[in-house]
Amino acid sequence: MKLGAFSASLSVKDIKASKQFYETLGFNVYAGQMEKNYLIMKNGNALIGLFQGMFENNILTFNPGWDENANKVEPFDDIRDIQKHLKAKGIKLEKEVDESNSGPASFMVYDPDGNVILLDQHV
Repeated sequence: MKLGAFSASLSVKDIKASKQFYETLGFNVYAGQMEKNYLIMKNGNALIGLFQGMFENNILTFNPGWDENANKVEPFDDIRDIQKHLKAKGIKLEKEVDESNSGPASFMVYDPDGNVILLDQHV
C-alpha cells in the first residue's frame, strides 16, 4: 500500500517562534500563509506543517498521490482503496470517505496509542 508523501503536522502555540526554531534546524518555508496561522516547511525530503490554533495534538499526515514536492505520482493507491483495506483489517475509521466518488478526500484514524493519522488526498 502506497500512502504518499509523509509529513508531521504540529500543533504550535506561537507560529513565529516555531518558524524561527525550525529555520535554525535548516527548514525553509515551502507553502502556507503566516497570516492564516499555518506554514509547511521543508528540509530535503522532510516535511513539517506548523499549525497554530487549528487542532490540539500533533498529526501524522500522508498524502496519497503526491510526492514530497506536491507533485502527482502515478500510479498511486487511491484513498478509497486504502480505506477498504483498513476496514477489511478491522481498523476503525473516524470519518469515512464516500467510496462512490473520486478525487480529493480525507479520513482520520487513530493508532493503538491514540496518535492521529490523517490521510489527505488532494488529487
